[in-house]
Amino acid sequence: MNCRIMMDKVYDSIGEGPLPLGSRLQLGVHRCWCPRCNQAVKTLEAAQELMETQFFPPSPDFEEIIMAQISAQDTSGVVDYAEAVTPYFDVPAGVSFRGWVITGLIILFSLSTSFFGMDFKTIAGSQGSSFLLPVGLTIGSVVTVYGALFIGSHLKELSGRFRLH
Repeated sequence: MNCRIMMDKVYDSIGEGPLPLGSRLQLGVHRCWCPRCNQAVKTLEAAQELMETQFFPPSPDFEEIIMAQISAQDTSGVVDYAEAVTPYFDVPAGVSFRGWVITGLIILFSLSTSFFGMDFKTIAGSQGSSFLLPVGLTIGSVVTVYGALFIGSHLKELSGRFRLH
């Protein structure tokens, strides 16, 4: 799902209570795969919690000064928030480290269980044991390509984690 759509749902729900169940599920799945949106939602939740805990004590004198400055300010210099975040959410975020690991486990599980329904004795009797060669090549190719893409896209993180400089 698009980052902009997800974040619009989050921003629209501010002050209106929790999101509907379907939207919460969509957002949860999207946050698993998009580290940028996950961080943005965490930051927003922290800011909301900070504002709800009365971190800033009420100050009537300060409020009057700020409101006077706001009313006196020319609105031509105001930046539209939607336009300010447009470049941020239009750029593809990529897949998080956690997303890569989950996808890898799904691929490994599906490759290892996809042949359970096959009758290997019948196939081996008619084709010989050479039918295992394409099966082995397919599994090996998928695992190798996935591993290379994973390592290539997370080279900095992996070298930092395993202290390879």
